[in-house]
Amino acid sequence: MRRKTPAPASPLPQRQGVDAVRIRLPFSGEWATVGEYLVARLSGAAPGAVAEMLDSGLVVGADGHPVGAHAPYVPGLYLWFHRDLPAEVPVPFPLEVVYRDSHLVVVDKPHFLATTPRGGHVTETALARLRRELGIPGLGAAHRLDRLTAGLVLFVVRPEERGVYQTLFGERRVRKEYEAIAPYDASLALPRTVRSRIVKERGVPAAREVEGQVNAETLVELVGRKDGLGRYRLTPRTGQTHQLRVHMSALGVPILGDPLYPVVTGPVPAGDFRRPLQLLARRLEFTDPVTGVEHRLRSGRTLRAWESYQDWAG
Repeated sequence: MRRKTPAPASPLPQRQGVDAVRIRLPFSGEWATVGEYLVARLSGAAPGAVAEMLDSGLVVGADGHPVGAHAPYVPGLYLWFHRDLPAEVPVPFPLEVVYRDSHLVVVDKPHFLATTPRGGHVTETALARLRRELGIPGLGAAHRLDRLTAGLVLFVVRPEERGVYQTLFGERRVRKEYEAIAPYDASLALPRTVRSRIVKERGVPAAREVEGQVNAETLVELVGRKDGLGRYRLTPRTGQTHQLRVHMSALGVPILGDPLYPVVTGPVPAGDFRRPLQLLARRLEFTDPVTGVEHRLRSGRTLRAWESYQDWAG
């Protein structure tokens, strides 16, 4: 089997910690020019936006030189350009580094901050912030946390080592432990392991459980209760999208502040940082595949609803 040739390095510098978009022209197609292809590929852009980018020299090739709209279509050609960055409301909570060496950066992410750029969250993400604040443009995420979930996230310093750490998570060689605040139900027998099949459809906000082969497994334990609330330790043995939130809702004790489970509610207005989802990635434990170091890392954050429900409910 032929090995894939690595893509060339981007000739464009990052902007606010965000990489330039890279596009490779397909090897099959009937486009005569670069402009024709980009207009078709970026069909969701505002009318005339692609032509303006090309005319302004904002689309470049691997040599950093502008590629014009009428440049001949060359199969396999790499192109780079920067998208306009969306206006974003700053997330007013600190991103705390809990561990750092020449290979890894592990941070304690706050609620409301996305892990990596996606959709309307681009510069206000943990990755973009860290690249700017630490001066590590090659930093990449080894895994992700939901934007609404707080806690530990691991980033990789050297791009060539990113795959090794991603494999660590993909092969479930990282022990992850979460904490959640949800209603207390005296009739709910715990601890228990919840097993189900979860599917997440593109464009649909909430995941759902369906019949079929199990692909999601979570150990749920009650570690405290007071004032009608339970404090739960959640240990996932798989990593499906929204798995912990789906399983807690299925048990009849949905996590406080969840806008999707059991019912999808309207989107929270930008800048409304009240009532964060009471879910925290509390621990990460793993053997570093590069250095062999045994890591046992713990979030220093607390879930506000457990400390003071009235303060959280606001």
